[in-house]
Amino acid sequence: MLEDTNLFDADEFQDELIKKTLEEVYDSLLERGYNPVNQIVGYLISGDPGYISSYQNARGKLSEFDRSKVLITVLKEYLNK
Repeated sequence: MLEDTNLFDADEFQDELIKKTLEEVYDSLLERGYNPVNQIVGYLISGDPGYISSYQNARGKLSEFDRSKVLITVLKEYLNK
């Protein structure tokens, strides 16, 4: 019988998914010879999915998330919040 209550933080879970996805997209872009930071920033600023290669489904993976949520996660990670 469980006696302790476990808390589930959906925001923390989504942040982890976004971080994992960004790492995968970064690696895919790097493998294709792109500058991953420039490509990801271009996508986040413009919303144009053409900045992200479809190699290894990188474009599809990143487009699953709202760009503002990705930016929030990046900022929180940068500020360690």
